[in-house]
Parts: sequence; structure tokens; C-alpha cells
Amino acid sequence: MNEKDCNRYLEQIQNLGIKFGLDNVREILQSFQNPHCEYPAVLVAGSNGKGSVCAFLARILSLHGFRTGLFTSPHLVDVEERIRIGEDLISRQAFCRLLTTLRKRIEELISAKILLNPPTYFEHLCCLAFLHFSEQKVDFAVLEVGMGGRFDATNVVVPEVSVITTISAEHQRFLGDSLSQIAFEKAGIIKPGVPVVCGAREIEAHTTIKNRAEELGAPFFAVFDRKNDFSERKAGTGHVFDFRMNKEVYTYRPSLLGEHQGRNAAIAIVVSHVLSQVWRKLEKEKIIRGIESTRWEGRLEPIPGEPLVLLDGAHNEEGAVILREYIKKHISAPLVLVFAAMQDKKIERIAEILFPLADKVLLTRFPFFRACPPEKIREKVPAYKKKILCEPDAGKAFRLAQELARPGGVVLVAGSLFLVGEIKKITRDRCLG
Repeated sequence: MNEKDCNRYLEQIQNLGIKFGLDNVREILQSFQNPHCEYPAVLVAGSNGKGSVCAFLARILSLHGFRTGLFTSPHLVDVEERIRIGEDLISRQAFCRLLTTLRKRIEELISAKILLNPPTYFEHLCCLAFLHFSEQKVDFAVLEVGMGGRFDATNVVVPEVSVITTISAEHQRFLGDSLSQIAFEKAGIIKPGVPVVCGAREIEAHTTIKNRAEELGAPFFAVFDRKNDFSERKAGTGHVFDFRMNKEVYTYRPSLLGEHQGRNAAIAIVVSHVLSQVWRKLEKEKIIRGIESTRWEGRLEPIPGEPLVLLDGAHNEEGAVILREYIKKHISAPLVLVFAAMQDKKIERIAEILFPLADKVLLTRFPFFRACPPEKIREKVPAYKKKILCEPDAGKAFRLAQELARPGGVVLVAGSLFLVGEIKKITRDRCLG
């Protein structure tokens, strides 16, 4: 397939929606002689912070000279962002070639009735990443789990370390109503005897994950169990963090904005420590340097200019609270919020957290079948109707927000990484033009 054909095919399979189960991915990978078994890996699951933890880990491993594959989701602008080695995204040429190969193999497996239904969009990209990492002979792969864990496509891998960052109430239609049910699904990535690093601090979730680790004989490393092991202090316009690991103190200032990134970095430090025990020795100096030089777009990402634009993918209550605390501490200028969300999110609760921060709220949407129409969002939050404007076109909403924020104001784009991606396309195209 050429590039146009690939784009058309990806649009078609996006409509397949969400499907849980590992059978499709296992059959496809087996037909390619199981490329996912050719290199060691870590699996990173959780409600928030998993992308940042993956980015920290990939940077740390790369600084040690390891050829490191990174698979994440979703992408912001280009689908190739999901699959990279070191700093390099998979090339468009390699992506189309592998997708063509994958499509042909899937059609053969369906014809032979080995696959009973076509793989989803996420399953396609997960398999493509495994194939690319195999071709490129990576030394290690860092894999971000999708929505859940137990039935996620990435869970065909037996990792060196299983990582669970945080647990919050999200995707309840798919994962369960309580934190313990959601934690159980995320804990589905735990394998017998494989170490588990847990950053979840909620007692209900933490207990569920710990119990599952004990059932499987998996060594359990709780990042925040000991009260005095993690601390932060203000330094200039940012924060410096101290984290104690086995009587050794790591002092660091993450390159990624927000106090929560100090906690994400602490998780990456513990994972690095465990990898030093079960895989290869990682050096303290390079671990800290990795944390302080990681780049990860769409998470409290500033776009300098007039007005200042701040992009954040806050898509659930936990993410919204983190964003609110950052805004209250660091932003004093008038704020215009551009907001969009998926239909299955707790929009009313997220609005209660974020909308009071803004002088104006522009509701919009992004081109995805699960996006909630702006008029429907407005219906859900009648208390804020006086400050709300609806503009379905994300580009027009963004330009209006910039006009309303001038002079000296700030435009905040939040509610979904899909919305962040749409705005990044606009700003990128403007720069290119």
C-alpha cells in the first residue's frame, strides 16, 4: 500500500472500536514467529502517568547506550509517533511497508478461519511495533499498555518488570465500577515471578495490586509506601525532588512540568533499580540525567508566544486535579479554556475541576467517533453556561480563544490528548507555512 492507501485502511479499522482479548494478537504474532519474544521489555499500565514513565524509562535506557524501542498511545499528530527507537520515529516508508505486510497476513488468517474477526486499530499498531522492533534488533522495548491490562494487546509480552503507575475511576464501562475492579484489570499484566513496581497510592487499588502480586509470587515494589522516601521543595519557578531508594538519595529536577512528574520520575527510578537487579546494571548518574532530559509532548506543554498556550491531555478526574493545582500555583493571568472530551468520560466532574479556573470556556470536538459533541457537553454543565461558547471546529475554537486571551492572557487546551493533537497540527502547520 502507498501512503494514501495506508491512511484509508487505518481510517477503516478505527471504526472497529474496542475489543478485549489476546487471541487475535497471539495468532498474528505466532504467524510471524513471535517477534515480541526476541527482546526484553517492560510493561507500563495505569490510569495516569504511564506515558511519562515510559518516556523517562526509554530516555534512561538510551543514555546507557541501549537501542530502545518505545510503543505508546495515542499519538498527537502523526501515527508514527506511537512507535520509535530512541529519538527516531518509525519512518513513513517502514510504517506503510509493515502495515501492508500485516494487512496481507491478517487477510490470510481470516480466510483460513484462524482469526474469527479482524483485529482492532490498537491491535494492528501493537503488532506493527513488535515487528519493527524485531527488524531493528532493539536491545529493549518499553511498552505502554492501552486502556486496561489483563486483556490488552501488549499483554502477550512476558516483561522483565511490570509497572502500574496510578489507579483512578475511568473507563468504568469497560473496567469496572470500583477502584479495586479497575486495579484488578490493570494488575492483569502481572506475571508469575516477574517483579511489580506499583505507584498507586489509593489504599483500595494498592491492596488489590499487592494481593495479586503475592498470589503469583511476583516481587512487589511499592514506590510510595514509606512516607519520608519522597519529598519535594520549591526551587525558583520549578521544583526539586528527593527520592530515597535503598539508603541512596536521588535528587532531580524533571524536564517535564508539574509536581506530578516528580512522582512519575520516582516510579522510573524504582523500575531502573529493579532492572539493575534482573537485567543490566543502570547507573545513578544516567538515571538522573534521563529524568532531567526527557521530552514528552502534550503534557503541560507550553507553546511560547502571545498569548501563551498550554497543552495538557488531562482526560480524567485525577489528571484534571493535577492540572488545576499547576494552574493555581503557576498561572495568574486571565485564562481561556479550550475543552473537548470523549463521550465515556466523567465530563461533569472534570468540568467542576477545570471550568472555574477559566474566564471563558470554548467547547469543541476532535474528529473521532467517540468524541462528545460540544452542545452535549454544555447540557451536562448548566452551572457554567454563562462562560461557555460552543465552536465544533477545533481550529476556529483555538483561534477565537487566542483572540479572547489577548493581551497578556493564557490559552489552556485540555480534556483529551486527541484535542491536544488537533491543536498541535494547527500550530505546526502555521509554523511550516
